Amino acid sequence: MKDVSIIPFNGKTPQIHESAFVAPGCRLIGDVRIGAGSSIWYNCVLRADVNYIEIGERSNIQDGTVVHCDGDHGPEHPGIPTIIGDDVLIGHMAMIHGTKLYDKSFVGLGAIVMDGCEIESGGMIAAGGMLTPGKIIKAGEMWGGRPARKMRDLTEQQQAINNLGTMHYAQLAPLHDEAVSAS
Repeated sequence: MKDVSIIPFNGKTPQIHESAFVAPGCRLIGDVRIGAGSSIWYNCVLRADVNYIEIGERSNIQDGTVVHCDGDHGPEHPGIPTIIGDDVLIGHMAMIHGTKLYDKSFVGLGAIVMDGCEIESGGMIAAGGMLTPGKIIKAGEMWGGRPARKMRDLTEQQQAINNLGTMHYAQLAPLHDEAVSAS
């Protein structure tokens, strides 16, 4: 991987499936696990120094996004990993911290998802939204604003359109991988 920082931390080295695409400028630190067909786009930072970050299959984390996890603060607060399921779309410049994103969830451009939040399958935080700690977006709901609140339910057709974005990035990643390799 050209111009990618893969930094072991505290005895843990990022694990990247051979079919995943990690673009130049990315920084992967510590206990990061990236699944098959997933893509991490230009200049993302995934820092798993105090807990782990797990990314499923065919998920994409778009340019400039920062993903971190919540560390252990004692017996009453054991810390929260960041778990990103399969077929998840995370838009450009998002911030994801100590969160669970279920399969086929959607994080809009520039959104912030904070500690202990969950976005269930088909759920969406709109562009620029800020999901404050502990909030849960239920399956098929769209939330937006700062702080984010439920705006409406998404139709099955709208959820399917969101999933097309994930498929688009899965098809685009190998083309970028070729271009990076050829440069």
